[in-house]
Amino acid sequence: MGRQREQKITYINHDERERRAAIVMDDFGGILPQCEAFYLHSILYSAGRCLESFEEYERLKDVSAESDYLVSIVQEAVGHAAALSRYFWPSRGRDKKGSSLERLKAKRAEKLRDAFGLSENSTLYNRELRNAWEHFDERLDLYLLENDAGFFFPGTVIDDHSLADDPTGHLFKLLDPGAECLVLMGVKYFFSPIRDEVKGVLERATAFDRQGSRISSAS
Repeated sequence: MGRQREQKITYINHDERERRAAIVMDDFGGILPQCEAFYLHSILYSAGRCLESFEEYERLKDVSAESDYLVSIVQEAVGHAAALSRYFWPSRGRDKKGSSLERLKAKRAEKLRDAFGLSENSTLYNRELRNAWEHFDERLDLYLLENDAGFFFPGTVIDDHSLADDPTGHLFKLLDPGAECLVLMGVKYFFSPIRDEVKGVLERATAFDRQGSRISSAS
């Protein structure tokens, strides 16, 4: 085989990025009209993968699937929901606070929240379960430092979440399919609201996409 030709990537400088970001933010509300499809397709991907994982969980939860696998499916679903939430509530980036790039990100998120009818009451805004997975190593450090007595269960357990209320028993991971509750290091997270909210986002994104992939043109 012949040598593959290297692709040259050209980057614009910081000042030019700032200039362009300011234009998109001030004149177009955070997203250029011709770029709305890129955001919609990205939202469709994250929402779709999230719901596919939840559907897999629903299919397997009553057929004696391995507890480790069931927990991993829920974790995968929440991971996709976390990626979805960042379109509407972005994480802090590397750019300086007050820069055009940072303000553009906030403006873009505001435009998407308005289009999808999302507020801080949305379960996607509540990042407790997402952060539990994203900062899992740090939380594990604290969990082991703060709990130094009692009975410890390092594996996964499928049972009623009330077991986690026992102060002498430390359940690492417990899944209660009936209550749709995941217990991580003693903290309970109910994940059905995430699934329901993501379903609503997917339905609205699909409607936007069917009307020319334009956020502003869908009803």
